[in-house]
Amino acid sequence: MAELFSNGILHPAGERAATFEVGRGIDPGIHQHVRSVQLRLEKQSVRGINEILPTYCTLFIEYDPMLLSFSTLETVLRDVESGLESVSEVLKRIVEIPTCYGGEHGPDLEFVAENAGLGITEVIARHAGTDYLVYMMGFTPGFTYLGGLNESIATPRLETPRVIIPAGSVGIAGSQTGIYPSDGPGGWRLIGKTPVSLFDPAKRPPTLLEPGHYLRFIPISIEEYAAISDDIKQGRYKVTELSA
Repeated sequence: MAELFSNGILHPAGERAATFEVGRGIDPGIHQHVRSVQLRLEKQSVRGINEILPTYCTLFIEYDPMLLSFSTLETVLRDVESGLESVSEVLKRIVEIPTCYGGEHGPDLEFVAENAGLGITEVIARHAGTDYLVYMMGFTPGFTYLGGLNESIATPRLETPRVIIPAGSVGIAGSQTGIYPSDGPGGWRLIGKTPVSLFDPAKRPPTLLEPGHYLRFIPISIEEYAAISDDIKQGRYKVTELSA
């Protein structure tokens, strides 16, 4: 069960880093608190803090111990929490990701449907029927850990991972869903694929999505997939972003 602490706890993570734990569990409210602390710290530009990375319920803080001691960092975080403003005041950014479900792009879609006792059309509707919060990035550059999957289509991961999964593949593993940003091994059940690139090292920022953003899957046909792929190659395609 998710739990938000009354006060965050700072844990050492080596000589130059610490983790600030605000609660336990995967929960939008807890992550909102994480993001609120992060945004407040970034706004303050605390001397000695080099990098702040949000996760499900903690912040990883890399700092210079010659400029900022662990105890001083702890005091800074206490002050931040005492005067915290809600991150909900920030506009919700929704990024629409066109996705072709099933067929060669989603070889495990039928298994997911059978496992859930649902038709393929209903699985697609439930998967695409919610906005997914990006909790954190990890595993590989550009990989998004998303929250909000409909529990009715939660599916166990493969017993034996695939050696190569194509970039853009959309998968389900347990109660999570995500998109593989690059070719590589993986054990998630593949249900679709997007032609949109989530990671491009030549761009700034290199990732399309960041923690705190929301992702919305938009079902498309195989013909639309081909057309969007061509538009991307020609530099004509622009990802749709909404604010709420």
